[in-house]
Parts: sequence; structure tokens; C-alpha cells
Amino acid sequence: MAFVQQMRALSRPQRRAFTACFLGWSLDSFDFFILTFCLDEVATQFHLSHTTVTESIFATLAMRPVGALLFGWLAEKFGRRPVLMANIVCFSVFELASAFSPSWPLFLASRALFGVAMGGEWGVGAALALESLPAEGRGFFSGLLQEGYVLGNLVAAAIYGLFGWLIVHMGLHGFFASWRMLFVVGSLPALLVFYVNARVEESPAWKSSPRGRRAIVPRGDFLRQMLKYMPRLAFLTLLMFAFMSFSHGTQDLYPTFLKHDHGFAHGRVSWVAMISNIGAFAGGIVCGTLSERFGRKRAIIAAALLAILVIPLWAWSHTVLLVALGGFLMQFMVQGAFGVIPAHLNELSPGPVRSVLPGLAYQLGAFFSSWNIVLQAGIAARFFGGRLAPVLAITVLLIGLAVAGVTALGPEARGADLSTA
Repeated sequence: MAFVQQMRALSRPQRRAFTACFLGWSLDSFDFFILTFCLDEVATQFHLSHTTVTESIFATLAMRPVGALLFGWLAEKFGRRPVLMANIVCFSVFELASAFSPSWPLFLASRALFGVAMGGEWGVGAALALESLPAEGRGFFSGLLQEGYVLGNLVAAAIYGLFGWLIVHMGLHGFFASWRMLFVVGSLPALLVFYVNARVEESPAWKSSPRGRRAIVPRGDFLRQMLKYMPRLAFLTLLMFAFMSFSHGTQDLYPTFLKHDHGFAHGRVSWVAMISNIGAFAGGIVCGTLSERFGRKRAIIAAALLAILVIPLWAWSHTVLLVALGGFLMQFMVQGAFGVIPAHLNELSPGPVRSVLPGLAYQLGAFFSSWNIVLQAGIAARFFGGRLAPVLAITVLLIGLAVAGVTALGPEARGADLSTA
């Protein structure tokens, strides 16, 4: 009911802009998470170890800051809307290239280029959405927008489970039964461009800016603005490093954890992952909404600390139901904290660099935490006989405290005016 009321409060252009950005981030996330469900299959295809194949996820995360800077700069120069469309086409093309990569080096290169495209989508999309929306209810829409990432993970889990069912019950074989077909499905988001082109209007904040009015903008103005706000960028990057380690540290190896530590079959992995992502989706919306009342920092800190209390249930349960409950609660807290981030970062970013600063900080955080999955897999193999439960538990304990601590040290600008760029 609250969702319906919030959406009805928006004008038609606002609703369309938010829908396009939400779907863009969801589909981008779907393309990313497909790989986390196929790590074993890709390793088998290219005759590599599981740890080696995780480097493809590292490559994606490491290249995202390049995309944030490139597409963010283009969005400041040419507008949020056309750059968002270019972004969607790019990540769809590189997803398709991944599907047909004949060798490991080409697959790795495709995932790195996908990372460039993925890196641009969040900053440009968040700027377009939040600059188009009213300040009232921004926390709710922040949570909903961020959980587009979770929705992508949930759809990836569902598609992975569906393909497993089709292989067993419908006799799919060859290319149609391989991991490559999942990446072909992942290229379909390119169709979203037609909706953006036909229905979505440019950000009012950008249209009213000197760039949007086609006024003369001094050369070097963008660079001077970025240098001016380097201390703010440094702090937000540190914050996002903690957040990215929190999110990816509990998600990227989770399907592998279910398969290796628990011995769950294809369908059960899909089912538990979907339950976890439902918890994540709910957490983002609830905590985002609560941040309107209690503040961005308080909502983040509370969710991060509560995640630590869920560790025993999440990492050490033995029955399927308890594992699923642990996954639901853990992702409720982790993504609940993350749901506040779109509003928090955009409110802390000045108008002239809003399409760049939040996205660049977001993706630099991803870059500095990008070796996380390789490190987790390596520690598990070296010290715990390949078991991931101890590594995942330690990750939540340390990073949950880091998220709470860094957030507490930073500023807050709840309700800041985002109507100018």
C-alpha cells in the first residue's frame, strides 16, 4: 500500500524516469550476477581452478571506476538521458560477447569491458532518478532504487534455477544447456533503450544547468570542480569500500558456499538465493524509508550492527529452512544499509559533479574491494580446506564494524536540494 501511495505521488515524467533507472540498474545487476552462479561451469569449460575464474569478477569490479568517470563526465556534458541509453547498450553488448568468448583471455577481457559499462550505469541512473524526484519520500525511493541490484540477483537466481529444471525435465543439451545461454539471455536489456528513448525525459536539474541551456561553459570547469571536491570524494570512496566489501563479501561466493559447504543441488541453491534476495529487497525499502525519519547515518549503522548478530544463523545453520532464514535476515540487514546509499551519496554531492562524484566514489569502492572474492576463496582453500563458512563469518564481523564506524565519522545532508546541477 505504501509503495502504491509513493508511486501515485509522482508525476508521470518522474515515474517514468525512476522506472527506467530502476530497470537499468536491475538488468545491469542481473548481467553481473549470472556469472556468480556459473563459476564452476566456466572453470570446467576453460579447464581452470575455481580461484582463477573468480578473477573475472575481480576484472569487472576493478574496471567499474573507469566507467563511472567516463560515463559520468559524458552525462555532465550531454545529459543524463542519452548517456544512460548508451550505457545500457554497452553492457548488453559486452554481456553477449562474454557468451561467445572462445577462450579464457577473451572471456576475461569481455568481463573487464562489461565492468566499464556497468560502472557508468549507477551514477548516471541515480542522478537522473533522484534529480527528477521530489525531496519528500527520497529515502523510500533510494531504497527501492538500490534494491534494483538485488532484483537483478534474484532474477539471476531464478533464471539459473529455470535452466537447471529445463535441462533435467525438457532435455536441453549443447549450447542451450550451457552457461553461455545464460549470458545470451543477459544481453536482452538492450531492449530497455527503446523505452528510455520514447518515454523518459531529461533531468530537470541538468536542463536548467548551463550545459542544459547550451550556455558557454569554461573549459576546465569540470576538472576544477572535481579537484575542489577531492576530500569529499576520498571520504565517500572509503565509505563505499566498506559497503562494497559488505555487499560483495556476503553475495559473490554465496552460491558457491551453498554448493560446496552444504552440498545443495542446482534447484536448492537457486531457491535459497532467491529467499535471500527477497530479504535484501525488503531490507532496502524498509531501511531507506526509516532513514527519512531517523536519519541516513542512524539507519545505516543500525542495519550494519544487526547483521553481525545474524552471523551464527547465516553461516553455521544445517537445515535448508534455517539456511534460507539466515540468508533472508543477513541480506535484509546488508542491503538495508545499502538501500540508504543512493540518497546519502547524492545528498552529499554538489550539483556540478553529481553525475560523477557519487558514481565514481561508488565504483572506486568497488575497485578497492574487487580482490575480495579472490582473497576469500584463497583463504578458504589455504586455511579451511575450502570451507567458506568461517571466511564469510569473519567478513561480516569485520566489515560490519567498518561500515558502522566510517558512517558514524561522516557528514549527513538528509533532504538536501537536488533540483540544481
